[in-house]
Amino acid sequence: MAKIRLTKNELKKQKDNLARFTRYLPTLELKKQQLLVEIRRIQAAVERFGEESRRVERKILPWAAVFSGGVDLAPLIRVSEIRESEGNIAGIAIPVLEDVLFEEPEVDLMETPLWVDQALPVVFGQIRRRLESEFAERQQHILREELRVTVQRIKLFEEVKIPEARENIRVIQIFMGDQQTAAVVRGKIAKTKIQKKRMMAGRT
Repeated sequence: MAKIRLTKNELKKQKDNLARFTRYLPTLELKKQQLLVEIRRIQAAVERFGEESRRVERKILPWAAVFSGGVDLAPLIRVSEIRESEGNIAGIAIPVLEDVLFEEPEVDLMETPLWVDQALPVVFGQIRRRLESEFAERQQHILREELRVTVQRIKLFEEVKIPEARENIRVIQIFMGDQQTAAVVRGKIAKTKIQKKRMMAGRT
């Protein structure tokens, strides 16, 4: 603990610090709770995207094996733009996926099987879900880091700053109390000496 000045000004400073710390602590606690709620919500979304992707894969697997032979869909699938914006959770900026735009595929109707027309929207949907999941994981990473910092600050206030300010106030108040008591004692001693001098002077 740093050495403190045992003065009235320092006492006021420490009381102001204590008031500020105790006032700020509930705000940090609220932020912690908000972050925990949002992290759980985003985790549920990540799991939902994953389950939906697996459900689609299970659904298309039987006919994909039959019809995909000899056809490469990759040249027909191109992402032209990923639109994102900035969201805000508990005062923290997070990336938000707004939309995924695909280039219009050039399909040769004479050379391409009919099932390709049905397959492309499914693939586009899977790509979008994958990107949504990636954005959600980025959000989660940012919020988890903010949660870590917030928890550290709460511990700092609860375990260090508030106890330290209270102890400093106690030490200063004890010192000032002792000083006041000593001043009273000195005053009484001085008064007694004056009275004795007066008594001695009266006798002469």
